[in-house]
Amino acid sequence: MATTLDSPPKPPVRTSEEDLVRAAKRKNRITTWGWRLAGYVFFLGVWELASGNLMDERLLPGPSTVFETFGRLWASGDVPGAFATTLTRIAIGFTIAFFVGIGVGVLMQNRFLNGFFRDAVTIGVTTPGLIWALLTAIIFGNRTAGPIIAIVLTTFAIITVNVSEGIKSIPKDLNDMAKSFDVGVVKRNRHIVLPHLAPFTFTAVRFGFSIAWKVTVLTEVFAASKGIGFEMRTATQLFRLDEFLTWILAFYFVALFLDKVVLESIERRFFSWRGELKS
Repeated sequence: MATTLDSPPKPPVRTSEEDLVRAAKRKNRITTWGWRLAGYVFFLGVWELASGNLMDERLLPGPSTVFETFGRLWASGDVPGAFATTLTRIAIGFTIAFFVGIGVGVLMQNRFLNGFFRDAVTIGVTTPGLIWALLTAIIFGNRTAGPIIAIVLTTFAIITVNVSEGIKSIPKDLNDMAKSFDVGVVKRNRHIVLPHLAPFTFTAVRFGFSIAWKVTVLTEVFAASKGIGFEMRTATQLFRLDEFLTWILAFYFVALFLDKVVLESIERRFFSWRGELKS
């Protein structure tokens, strides 16, 4: 007599709490990006509709015309060359401002040096970038030093304020406990001071970098023979609004890419330990 052996039932698939959290994050990310892309489609659609219907296309070129112009400028080499010039100036100027800002922020912990630097930092924070752009344009003209010095004067104070406030907020009890256990200066700085200052430093970098972008382009508009600002000025003088809007959109795209992709990725990677602590 033949017998049939029934296969054992498969155990139910269990979904861990970690899988549920990961799925919720993925769904939230997809929803966020969906609405973000919908916003771009909506505004580009309104822009395209307004061009040629509500306003003359010569005064308001549509997105399709701007994209065609971008392809032409890219093929001619104007876009890579202009962005390379502007980004080089930003890299040099912001690097100098970063180290100057950190140095001044550390020195301001001394009450005498705090009085020495305080008004200069206040002036740096409150003065509009337009003032520095005009001043450096008058003094340096088309020379490369103009935009670089304008970046330093505009952004170093932001880094100084953030670093100074970060140092003041270091928990004294934690530092005293490390000293009582004979923890060396190098280890104290590495495990207490630097991790505590990291959020303040990243905030200063992201905020200062966005200002450096604007000041550099503004300075190039007033006095430069190369760069994004120079190309914008040339396009307006020749009444080529399609090229002017192309440079504006290219500027926005690169600025968003550097802030949302590059800087955010570095910040997320640097602070990945926060997620480990929460889990």
